[in-house]
Amino acid sequence: MASRIEARLAELGLSLPEAAAPVANYVPWVQSGRLLFISGQLPLRDGRVAVVGRLGAEVDVERGRMAAQLCALAILAQAKAATGDLDRLRRCVELGGFVACTPEFADHPKVINGASDLMVDVMGEAGRHARFAVGAPSLPLGAAVEIRAVFEIA
Repeated sequence: MASRIEARLAELGLSLPEAAAPVANYVPWVQSGRLLFISGQLPLRDGRVAVVGRLGAEVDVERGRMAAQLCALAILAQAKAATGDLDRLRRCVELGGFVACTPEFADHPKVINGASDLMVDVMGEAGRHARFAVGAPSLPLGAAVEIRAVFEIA
């Protein structure tokens, strides 16, 4: 049976990807008490980085938002791998967003809203979270966006 989050994703025409394997010496998630920490996720589609480049140069804000939404889907896929059931998620505590960008780019929050909006769309009030959105000169595999998350779980 699908979780309430997966049911809501289906209503939005979205689905969870496979949880990606780590690309270096780290684990994709760690549970400590009732907190679930999800490592930074890239905007993957079919196992490849779907949005490559820097905001303010090769990538516009709308594509950046789409990349952030893909990161949020990957985060939820990792949360499901960690918990076995997304109904165990009680709250999205924090999202941390990194945006590959030019030095002049200043719309980091608009980009990371792609992930924040998805969390609220699928979790309701429990999806509202603390957040940071910062620029970086480059990200792993040339990705335009990388996002990490912390959830409270049952």
